Amino acid sequence: MKISTIRDLLGAEVLCCEDSLDSDVYSACGSDMMSDVLAYVKDQAVLLTGLVNPQVIRTAQMMDMVCIVFVRSKRPSEAMISMAEDDGIVMMATDMRMYNACGTLYVNGLIGTATHV
Repeated sequence: MKISTIRDLLGAEVLCCEDSLDSDVYSACGSDMMSDVLAYVKDQAVLLTGLVNPQVIRTAQMMDMVCIVFVRSKRPSEAMISMAEDDGIVMMATDMRMYNACGTLYVNGLIGTATHV
């Protein structure tokens, strides 16, 4: 799925790296707990979260994610946007709740990875 399709499906506003919207992504995850993202997520390209702090950007960097979507009308700081921009991570914001945003992406073909905890 193209990042531009994610933008359209979620009615999201692009906050940085708009030039990367044609990139393809194949999986996503939704979490507000970055420790869970680090522990259980593998090969996820898109992170959906309502957590707005620099740790989100650092986690995305460590996991080689290419896109972060902030849900529930959350807005990152200018410093966070700058950090993402420096690494070429597309950052978007949507008014949707995480459950609805994840469900919308899933039914339109963007999958997560099965994990066994």
